Amino acid sequence: MQKTVEKPRVVILGAGFGGLTAAKALADFAQVTLVDRHNFQTFLPLLYQVSTAGLAADHVAHPVRGALRNTGVAFRMGSPISLDHKNKTIKLDSSETIAFDHLVIALGSATADFGVPGVREHALGMKSVHEAITIRAEVMRRFEDLCRFEDETIFSIAVVGGGPTGVEMAGAFAELIRGPLKNDQEHAAAHIDIYLIEAGPRLLPSFSEKSSARTKRDLEKLGVKVRLNTSVAQIKPRLIEVHGGASIPAEVTIWAAGVQGEPAAAQLNIPLINSRIDVDNTLQVKNFPHIWAIGDIAGIKGDDGRFLPMVAPVALQQGKFVAHQIRRVLNSQSLLSFKYRDKGSMATIGRHKAVVEVKRFRLVGVPAWYAWLFLHLFYLLGGRNKIGTMADWTWNYLTFDRGNRHIMDSM
Repeated sequence: MQKTVEKPRVVILGAGFGGLTAAKALADFAQVTLVDRHNFQTFLPLLYQVSTAGLAADHVAHPVRGALRNTGVAFRMGSPISLDHKNKTIKLDSSETIAFDHLVIALGSATADFGVPGVREHALGMKSVHEAITIRAEVMRRFEDLCRFEDETIFSIAVVGGGPTGVEMAGAFAELIRGPLKNDQEHAAAHIDIYLIEAGPRLLPSFSEKSSARTKRDLEKLGVKVRLNTSVAQIKPRLIEVHGGASIPAEVTIWAAGVQGEPAAAQLNIPLINSRIDVDNTLQVKNFPHIWAIGDIAGIKGDDGRFLPMVAPVALQQGKFVAHQIRRVLNSQSLLSFKYRDKGSMATIGRHKAVVEVKRFRLVGVPAWYAWLFLHLFYLLGGRNKIGTMADWTWNYLTFDRGNRHIMDSM
């Protein structure tokens, strides 16, 4: 009689790109439990379109249980509050305790304020659907105020951070104002200013200088006031103070200046490095061979000695890789070192305006814009979300309108 080999128990914390990818890859040979504080996965690359009225909020969220259907992976909604290393158990805020043989930590990232006063009190982040809806509501509420007064009052939106998120956000707001809001009430739309504030000497610092310069020109053509070499000193209500320069008015401040490892990792009593979990190049947490970390929370460095970027491609590759590593452990094979394959970067500025870079290959304008649309649609989870997003994009493109200009926050 053949002896049945019991599957190893693997618990994954976080249902983002990395966690969900790892769960599906592990399902064939492990007993997997996926844990997340939400019962849906947020497609973060398109979140800015929710805040700028380009997409409905439910088009960027997909039920975790739906994504796991027919995989055999169990799901628990909750957040980790403690880790028992001796007994190999994780306790959730739902009071449930889950035992594991291997633990994969994929908790993602949170907004980093870099110690700048006023960020948490007076700025809005871009890491959740709730935050995106809040940004949209704040902007539309101020627009309605301008419609009432019809004087020379100026309403300013400031986006802090000149990376892809900040660039895409500023460009989307500019198109919202030049199109739908202008058609709604031309006088009010003409009195809205958009600032994009970047501490460094150029936008999109991870791109080539040519792409950075073109992006700046495209944004300025859309009416965005780009402020380079501008370091934020403090954020106040309706005002941003900068080091060595004049203050910038901001009725709404959106903080897209950077992210850090999810603070919940600090409760797990494991080594951290710069807010991220300290891991070996095998993705094992240092001194804990049965615990792994992937995605934004993993503090692993590339060949250049820098931490890998907190972007979806890293998490997707590590999700598959960690499943392969755990399989090798089970087969008593030596472990491999993770090598990130950089497949390029892209950012969109607006209609027919985008930049794509893959090593030395560079694509700009309309072809880059279509490439950006296709790739984001490809990675979006759920047929319903894909169809809904295509419908919204098609409507926006053909009518120069955006039908998601609702004020639907909790106020």
